[in-house]
Amino acid sequence: MAEQTLFERILSGEIPSHQIGSGDGWYAFLDIFPRREGHTLVIPTVPVQRIADLSEDQRSMLMNGVVEVQKRLSNHFNTTDFTVVVHDGPLAGQEVPHVHVHVLPRTENDAGSTLASMWPTSGIVEPDHTNLGSLAEKIRMGA
Repeated sequence: MAEQTLFERILSGEIPSHQIGSGDGWYAFLDIFPRREGHTLVIPTVPVQRIADLSEDQRSMLMNGVVEVQKRLSNHFNTTDFTVVVHDGPLAGQEVPHVHVHVLPRTENDAGSTLASMWPTSGIVEPDHTNLGSLAEKIRMGA
């Protein structure tokens, strides 16, 4: 039996996360090393590495989750613009071998271009769980 991925361990509750929402076939939580405030990951509840490994229904459910997360982030950040990115496989920059969609709310003057927002040189070493937990609750409550 293969070792569980980080995201499988989050889905099982073994590792805590800052949940934004969940639905049929998807789960969303704040990235612990955000490229900007509100940076959310949306993952399928099935543990596959690549988008092509998802069934058509699973891909549809995942994208429904992305849209729901965008609605929640829109309410909180007062925006309709997002950077939505998938690193599909390790050569594409995928760090966890489980499909995941990055959803970053974009706001006026947030200093983020697509590439700079995904590969910053911020030097963050430890996640700020206090602020992430507070933000996750605010976003959930506004939904």
